[in-house]
Amino acid sequence: MPEVTGSPEITAPTTEIVEQFRANAGRVGGYFDGSTMVLMHHVGRKSRKHFVSPAIYLPDPADDRTIYVFATKGGAPDNPAWYHNLVEAGEAEVEVGTERYLVSVAEVTGAERDRIYAEQAAKQSNFAEYEQKTVGIRTIPVLALTRK
Repeated sequence: MPEVTGSPEITAPTTEIVEQFRANAGRVGGYFDGSTMVLMHHVGRKSRKHFVSPAIYLPDPADDRTIYVFATKGGAPDNPAWYHNLVEAGEAEVEVGTERYLVSVAEVTGAERDRIYAEQAAKQSNFAEYEQKTVGIRTIPVLALTRK
């Protein structure tokens, strides 16, 4: 992971989520109540600033070292900045529950991507809605974050 200095930048809408996550051993209430959350630390490709972005994840049932995150951006027509930063870096640091550790980052594609995304959409219907919003515009990326 590129060298990170200083405190991370946390955008205003996510500050409360990050604070709740850290105060409650990785659990967040409200809209995200009951969701499995991860905080992803990443470095901006252009700014070189350190960012922290929360995301919902799906654990891999066959590999307890791997979780999947979804670059939905709420069904927006473009991918979130964190997606580009993670893919370019190929690794990141994450917080899951009370643990903080390094992960490798790999994009999941094809039938495997479709299977994983469908599993998440079956668990949380808003993911199906995000996918519907992006039909013909983009395929929502799925990233595998594997503990090093």
